Amino acid sequence: MIVKELRHELARYSDRKYMVDAGQFEKGRKKKTLVLKTAIVRKISAEYFRKVKNRPKQEIFELCEDLLDAGYKAVAFDWAFRCKRQFEETDFHIFESWLKKYVTGWGSCDDLCTHAFGYFFYSFPKFVPSIKEWVKSENIWLRRASAVVLIYSLRRKQLLDAALEVADILLLDKEDLVQKGYGWMLKEASKNYPEEVFSYVMKHKSVMPRTALRYVIEKLSPELRREAMKKDF
Repeated sequence: MIVKELRHELARYSDRKYMVDAGQFEKGRKKKTLVLKTAIVRKISAEYFRKVKNRPKQEIFELCEDLLDAGYKAVAFDWAFRCKRQFEETDFHIFESWLKKYVTGWGSCDDLCTHAFGYFFYSFPKFVPSIKEWVKSENIWLRRASAVVLIYSLRRKQLLDAALEVADILLLDKEDLVQKGYGWMLKEASKNYPEEVFSYVMKHKSVMPRTALRYVIEKLSPELRREAMKKDF
């Protein structure tokens, strides 16, 4: 009933003027889709989570699965993240299954990976080697996730070595959204590790796609950015 009520509430706020091209969020899709403003979705999600927050985590995750099946990914991933203090090692398989089954665009990929799944890896870094399977996947969203999922930890000065290893493998990826994904990851790393990231850029800039390079150096000092953008003759 909670999921049904929430769906009706979200529908109340639907407005056709927010119809957008789904291709903005899911690569390869052409049809129009209805997108609610993020602030509205977050507000409704928080209101309804208060009704279930005292239930066992497993029950909440089952509700999240129902929401995912119904297409309400933002709410499901938000509810999961609100349970973060209760995460256990066994939750890895749940989050990975959601990633493989429900993530079909950069929006849902980043939402899951920079929040619930990102927090999981920060809490249980022993699972980081599992990312290596995603890095080599044919699924573009698994490859993007392998980088983006480390952002939560990098912002807290953790997992730099893992991030550089992922960047090595994704360095020449042909997909621009994967390039932007690992570029974003290294940009976040540069806030706490500017020297290490700059050294990485100088070592690989001759082959690093320009799309990724511009993301990576965005937060470096002006001097380092100028040096990184110099052409090699």
